[in-house]
Amino acid sequence: MQAMIGVDIGTTSTKTVLFDLKGQVVAKQNIGYPLYQDQADKAEEDPDEIFAAVVKGISQVATVAKEKAIEILGVSFSAAMHSLILMDGHDQPLTRVITWADNRSESQCIDFRRSGKAQALYLHTGTPNHPMTPLTKIMWFHENRPELFAKAKKFIGIKEYVFFKLFGKYVIDFGLASATGLFDIQTMHWDEQALQVAGVSENQLSKLVSTETTFSDLQPKMAKNLNLSAEVPFIIGSSDGALANLGVGATTNGRLAVSIGTSGAVRMVVDHPVFDPQGKLFCYVLGKDRWLVGGPVNNGGIILQWIREKWFFKDKHMTYPELLELASKSEAGAHGLIFLPYLGGERAPLWNANARGSFFGLTRKHTQVDMIRAVLEGIVLNLCEIEQRIDQIAGPITSVRATGGFSQSSLWVQILTDCFNQTVTVSESSAGSAWGAAIMGLESLKIEHDIKIKQFKTWTPDSQYVARYHDLSKIWQDVSRKLEPEYQKISDFQQKYNK
Repeated sequence: MQAMIGVDIGTTSTKTVLFDLKGQVVAKQNIGYPLYQDQADKAEEDPDEIFAAVVKGISQVATVAKEKAIEILGVSFSAAMHSLILMDGHDQPLTRVITWADNRSESQCIDFRRSGKAQALYLHTGTPNHPMTPLTKIMWFHENRPELFAKAKKFIGIKEYVFFKLFGKYVIDFGLASATGLFDIQTMHWDEQALQVAGVSENQLSKLVSTETTFSDLQPKMAKNLNLSAEVPFIIGSSDGALANLGVGATTNGRLAVSIGTSGAVRMVVDHPVFDPQGKLFCYVLGKDRWLVGGPVNNGGIILQWIREKWFFKDKHMTYPELLELASKSEAGAHGLIFLPYLGGERAPLWNANARGSFFGLTRKHTQVDMIRAVLEGIVLNLCEIEQRIDQIAGPITSVRATGGFSQSSLWVQILTDCFNQTVTVSESSAGSAWGAAIMGLESLKIEHDIKIKQFKTWTPDSQYVARYHDLSKIWQDVSRKLEPEYQKISDFQQKYNK
């Protein structure tokens, strides 16, 4: 028996999965680590805690493979986008991993936007101007921590850190490079203009390699720690978003992938770079001759966590299925109640780290169940605006593949189906980006497989609710835009009086 290991280095955990050549899960591990948020707008992780999770996950699934006499054909990687680590001249980290959720470079983004350079650079890189990007994070270090900036030999991301620890080389795949804001997705090189803006040289970044690049010179000591043969090939892979599309079979023009986990995203694969004239959508590299256009959101299932912890704090046993059951007692449109889900700032479609959440349309008739329903709908309506933008810029969209924790809720998936007015299919795969990484690894090694993306269930739009959500969506977008000028003011107020 033969199998492939897919590793997904995520924001809160690393998932390591051993798949056979039919796509069946043989063994899996999910090892978490903390997100350090000990000051405003800060969101960091410890690179060595993440590396330890990668090593432990691979070692444990490799042990299962040995016990079952399974040959491991390779190890292929997915990783979260937009991370940044400063490395010193001795190849030691000067910082933790600054994650996509870190918003400290918001002022640099505002200045960059006002200069008029942000949109021009977007048309090279496909990366919207936002504090998530390594570009603006580097700008923040240059202005706010010049002593660390001066000591930095390299500016890298978490997958680069892992591969350096494994192979002693600084390398970055085209997929993750295209999410840095420093990479030209048409020439497939580091962008000279972006480097000038960041104040770094090409030598301070990692060597660019294709997503199919294979490494097979694993150090013997490291091979022992991983419980692998030193000859097992490692495929660098791509980003988690790109490989999530691959993992659910959303790899053709017109087929959209929508995920709602802690955060969320809407993505479609295209065969050429696509740029949004307004810079509202990203365009990243998936792999050879494949790009990914779409938008990420900060606010997904994490808002349900907020409801559970802040609204039902006296009921420690309230479960997420019970919250969703409460929402089902309301009706489509939540009796005219709108929720803007910007509790953690927002990326697409606003690209505004200062955005704040709100309810609109409240009356004395509204109940708690209406408010919970409005939250579910608000998250989806935000994604729906991104879907509409993709349809205009890169469409037409013909179908949707849903993934993430929300896909376990029939209510939530039906809301998405009616808001998008599209057929929505949920895949049986729960391994997401790790599965996509394994598929990319097999393709890179030119190994034949019989992996088929099995579909669990398909939802179709209900015409009466499609019309209702169409009307609600117009109001929702109008309210969202009219509040935009106030977000900076309320953010400033909060920082002034709530330290």
